[in-house]
Amino acid sequence: MDIYQHFRKEEHAFIDQVLSWRDNVQQNYQVKVSDFLNPREQKIFTSIIGKNEDYTWGLFGGGADTERRRAVLAPFYEEISIDDYGITLLEARYPTKFITLEHRDVLGAFLSMGIKRKKLGDLVVQNGIIHIIVSSEIDTYVKLNLKEIKKSKVTFEDVPLKNLLSENETWESQATTVTSLRLDVIIKEIYNISRQSAATYIQKGLVKVNFKIVENPAFQLEESDLISLRGKGRSKLKEIQGLSKKEKWKITTEKLK
Repeated sequence: MDIYQHFRKEEHAFIDQVLSWRDNVQQNYQVKVSDFLNPREQKIFTSIIGKNEDYTWGLFGGGADTERRRAVLAPFYEEISIDDYGITLLEARYPTKFITLEHRDVLGAFLSMGIKRKKLGDLVVQNGIIHIIVSSEIDTYVKLNLKEIKKSKVTFEDVPLKNLLSENETWESQATTVTSLRLDVIIKEIYNISRQSAATYIQKGLVKVNFKIVENPAFQLEESDLISLRGKGRSKLKEIQGLSKKEKWKITTEKLK
């Protein structure tokens, strides 16, 4: 069976990467640790590795509910521990009386340093506290070089993973049926707008799927895809249950309130 037929063409490079990890573990008996994966990449990884007795594997991002996670793939005889994921929680504080920081301000500061998004896990900005999960290999670099965010002086320090702040996010779930899995159709359903409006948003580059801008209204969504519509928030295609007797797709979506 051709494994690629089950995934989008633009996902084939990531599939090749996962297959190379698997082959390397099998041939060289080495443990592989990935960068941070988004939910869709985690699903692909899980689908490919599956329940194979030759390997042991896991996904972890610092907490029970973290969205972005690193994968560890190892020979079957290895025992995976939290330390194997190479994850560090960094904390900084800032005076809320004088400055307001948002998620995008902090993320922008990291990216402006040349740090790739795949080296960063979940980010929480709450009540004067910044928490960000990072790959341990960039921990020292961040602490030495990131000293200011939006004109606010900051000092990042390592703190235990158990201290990770909760996002305090509420996702509203909805089960429904749709005529197709096109992006414009799903956006229409989730955000309660017309299909024409949904198509316009997409064509104007205001919609992202898995953190990448998609400008094609006919783009086919898959299970676990993350969606963001500028000005209207984030959502996800949580589950695809299959076709109904009336040939409509039964799906479950979630929208961040």
